[in-house]
Amino acid sequence: MTINKQKNENGLLISLEGRLDTTTSPALEQELKASLDGVDSLVLDFEKLDYISSAGLRVLLSAQKTMNKQGEMKIKNVNETILEIFEVTGFNDILTIE
Repeated sequence: MTINKQKNENGLLISLEGRLDTTTSPALEQELKASLDGVDSLVLDFEKLDYISSAGLRVLLSAQKTMNKQGEMKIKNVNETILEIFEVTGFNDILTIE
């Protein structure tokens, strides 16, 4: 998985490419922990994300909890496969998906 990060003032855009699974989710978790201080707007771009596992969902849930305290989190460009995973797990009710 590739993580691309763009930060501006209080906003952070993270674009993911590849698979967010048990092997790659720790890297995203570390990146988020290191980057969310002072951020009030987090956008995750899933345009090039092919797959997400339960480990990836756990990282998203953790990020959402953090951002609920300090701002907002949005996920954009979600493909049908990942959207279906969000719907089946109920994450579409927890996350803001555009």
